[in-house]
Amino acid sequence: MDTIELPPAADFHAHLREGDMTRIVAPTIKKGGVSLVYVMPNLVPPITTVPQALSYHSGLTDLEPSVTFLMTLYLCPAITPAVIEHAASTKKIIGVKSYPKGLTTNSEAGVVSYEEYYPVFAAMEKHDLVLNLHGESPSSETTTILNAEETFLPTLLDLHARFPKLRIVLEHCTTAAAVEAVRKCGDTVGATITAHHLFLTIDQWADNPHFFCKPVAKLPSDRAALVEAATSGDAKFFLGTDSAPHPREMKIGAKNGRTAAGVFTQPYAVQLVAEAFDKVGKLDMLKGFVCDSGRRFYKVREKGLEREFGAEMGILLRRGGDEVAVGQIGEKDKIVVPFNAGKGVWSLKWRGESSEDH
Repeated sequence: MDTIELPPAADFHAHLREGDMTRIVAPTIKKGGVSLVYVMPNLVPPITTVPQALSYHSGLTDLEPSVTFLMTLYLCPAITPAVIEHAASTKKIIGVKSYPKGLTTNSEAGVVSYEEYYPVFAAMEKHDLVLNLHGESPSSETTTILNAEETFLPTLLDLHARFPKLRIVLEHCTTAAAVEAVRKCGDTVGATITAHHLFLTIDQWADNPHFFCKPVAKLPSDRAALVEAATSGDAKFFLGTDSAPHPREMKIGAKNGRTAAGVFTQPYAVQLVAEAFDKVGKLDMLKGFVCDSGRRFYKVREKGLEREFGAEMGILLRRGGDEVAVGQIGEKDKIVVPFNAGKGVWSLKWRGESSEDH
């Protein structure tokens, strides 16, 4: 099978930034075969109010009117049960993202203790908003970036036990332990898996800043567990790219001496996943992972969150061609390097699109 036809894909975890960077990144969404994006709120300042989120939504829709943008709020003390009720009424804000304080990009206003947010979680349960967890513990004498996800898992299990009807997503799983924990939970707990974590292990990001992200890729056995979960047909697991663009200088030579955490996969989201599935002979499971399971978990059709698309709208994937991932997009101080730049990649076009358009 050299050509695969799919409905438009959905990406349930993406960073679209703001300003000039948004204008560079937003057009790459459909290049990656995606028509629905769940947008992360860690801007500067973070998205902590309903008006902020709706303004961000409006700006994104103006840039890419054919894409459905679903919005999130940033969990912090400004998020109250009243804010949750207001957010739920918009039908555009459908979740709240939790970042452990100081752990990743723009997380300085993040969570220290989950207990103070129990009333917020109860309101989310009542109004059926999703809690999105960046599932890592802060570094300590016993916790490093290599075991930060695994040490967080008891928190996931505890929150699920306290709020069994609250839909929770463990974002960007990177370990076999995370896969196992999600499977132990009920149907209200799901997980996203990124495209790049289906390829990477610690060896790749250890000497390549463009492969460095948080949570970091782990061992080959962990990667194998992610591939197994993604290709299993288990509807608990679905695509969330965590595509996170940073200017090239922030990846290879930031003035603060630190490497920005984030891998940019948006232009090749579905193509990369197709390649990973093909390697293990599971292309028949691709549609469920990139198109169906996430939409089902988020009740997209049930709640009317996305414009209906007809049978004529879809994507065509083709392997074995001569397409190569571009070396960079943007210009000047906004150059972004995509994942696997310069390497061969599956081709993708939208049904009805000519090769010249593509």
